[in-house]
Amino acid sequence: MKVLGISPSLVFSHENFFDDLGISGSGHDSAAVLLINGVIEAAIEQERLDRIKHSNKAPIEAIRFCLKKAGCILSEIDYIAISYKEETINTVLKNRHLAKTNKDDYFNVRYYIGRLFYEACGEYPEQKRIIFVSHNDSHAESAYSQSGFSDSLVFVTDGMGDDSSGVIQLRKGNNTELLYKIPIDLSLGLFYINSINYLGYYPNDEYKVMGLAPYGNSNKYKRYFNKIVTLLPDGQYQINNYYLLLFDIDKPRRKGQPFLQVHKDIAASIQKSLEDIILHILTYYQAKTGQTKLCIAGGVGHNCSANGKIIHSGIFKDVFVQPAAHDAGAVLGAALYVYNKYCGITPNASRLSHVYWGTDIGEPKDIEKTLSSWSRFISFRKSDNIEAEAAKLLASGKIIGWVQGRSEFGPRALGNRSIIADPRPEENKKIINQMVKKRESYRPFAPSVLEEHINEYFELPQCNVTYDFMNVVLKVKEEKQPLLGAITHVDNTARIQSVSRITNPKYWNLIRQFANLTGTHILLNTSFNNNCEPIVDSAEDAVVCYLTTKLHYLVIDGFIIEKKSIEIDEYSYLKVLLPSFISLHQSKSYGDDSINRNEYYIAVNYDIAYKFLISKKCFDLLILADGSLTLDELLSLANLTEDRHKIITEFIEIWENRLINLIPDL
Repeated sequence: MKVLGISPSLVFSHENFFDDLGISGSGHDSAAVLLINGVIEAAIEQERLDRIKHSNKAPIEAIRFCLKKAGCILSEIDYIAISYKEETINTVLKNRHLAKTNKDDYFNVRYYIGRLFYEACGEYPEQKRIIFVSHNDSHAESAYSQSGFSDSLVFVTDGMGDDSSGVIQLRKGNNTELLYKIPIDLSLGLFYINSINYLGYYPNDEYKVMGLAPYGNSNKYKRYFNKIVTLLPDGQYQINNYYLLLFDIDKPRRKGQPFLQVHKDIAASIQKSLEDIILHILTYYQAKTGQTKLCIAGGVGHNCSANGKIIHSGIFKDVFVQPAAHDAGAVLGAALYVYNKYCGITPNASRLSHVYWGTDIGEPKDIEKTLSSWSRFISFRKSDNIEAEAAKLLASGKIIGWVQGRSEFGPRALGNRSIIADPRPEENKKIINQMVKKRESYRPFAPSVLEEHINEYFELPQCNVTYDFMNVVLKVKEEKQPLLGAITHVDNTARIQSVSRITNPKYWNLIRQFANLTGTHILLNTSFNNNCEPIVDSAEDAVVCYLTTKLHYLVIDGFIIEKKSIEIDEYSYLKVLLPSFISLHQSKSYGDDSINRNEYYIAVNYDIAYKFLISKKCFDLLILADGSLTLDELLSLANLTEDRHKIITEFIEIWENRLINLIPDL
């Protein structure tokens, strides 16, 4: 049996989320997953393919990928599983239709899903094969069916989905008992988002505040947060809409402003309040049921600091955190739910061992073809022992982009699409944050550690938990903290990934080779991307990211790649193409001097507030760009010979921000 799970994201990549349709279905992390007889054949997030971070676009490319990987066509799919209730999406569509006075006709979700599949496959799905699964059940199934448990508590905690923000279930085989449905006004996800807004952060920035929190003192503003959060008997709690109380502490921080100690203390208070609520809920339901096993899913399940508190609390003996706990993982859960329901299958007895279900990096000849197309900018060679050579580079202080095998499903790079470095020098944190990732300096990095040596470096709790997916934090052993300066956070913790010789032999061997040289069985591992894009997926993505960051080397499968020293004119021989989600704008604006001026900028169709200012000359060139002309040809066509280098430099900056594609002219 073949089951295809998809997100109910309904807007095509070229369509304007706000004007063309005014619909979304799922607001972020669109994905597709294909199960064959209950086994995951392929799974990928749409963002990896359309290159929109947390993409809310229809998973058209993701569907095509899954079908191609399995070598099947749409008519061979038995069921299509959607990770929301049908009535929920139709309610959204009706409300959006009422708000869009220029739209004459109303269409329900089945129409848009048909439209989506016709775009992806050239055919429409049979309506009887489309099955809608509640969002909470989708999240819950994604964790329980992959946990290896025959029975457990399941804790789903999210922003919101359908008519609630999460559930607590008791699972025994195929039997599910709903213990509690968390109402939206008690949403832990929304509590966190509403709170971090005060710090100048927005949805999808939650992990940034989690990293900032250890720099603060959670007791400093305890009296304020005691008024916001109240713990009640029987695992209940109350979240009071008292966020305005924070104005009594200090004015809100705006994006781009410096982080003061007051902001760090507020972040610590937000994180501590979340952890207190979670432990309060779980303590009650564990005592009520006597259940010693726990599964975690939902967006809040990516709060690895809270997960660390759970496993250290002693409440449970076994904990499984779904590695794709967010909405992309709900797509997997919807597919599993449909498969288990319609096949009558008891969930797998074995625990999930890996998430390498995405795009394969390709055959050596295909990789070499991609690299050759960038020969103006890079040199490369094939290595007979890539792990040993890369380990020597790392031990000498080099920072490397490391790409191999199939890409990871979910938000973590787990050794197949990673930036890696020596975990020992503390300055590596600053180097990678500022020169490569281009992000806040306080943000921590994760260690990848050989599973055979994990207890040499980290304090392990009594709880049985999987460390393969970077979803819990552990204390770095005191005697190891001076050694591991680059991956030890300010509170002496680390969000770890244990690496198995069985599931990722190449990455395991790289770390082993590094250990042979240094005595340290760990590498620093962070996702291979800059701050403007999703994790790289293809060899082409990897080369572009390498060229637009200050990484020292790039390794793709068995190839070692270096940058050439080039003149800026070399960039003019690249073709210019605008991504489908980009639009160009000219408008009038008034400055402080009240003079009316023309303003030129690039906008994106998935974020109404985004505006990237550009010069008029750049604007005039981009109007002409259709992917067929090089930048040099555009300059000649527009007769822009003056300020040539200045214009090229501006194009490079736009490219670095992933607002245009620069493509080799083959």
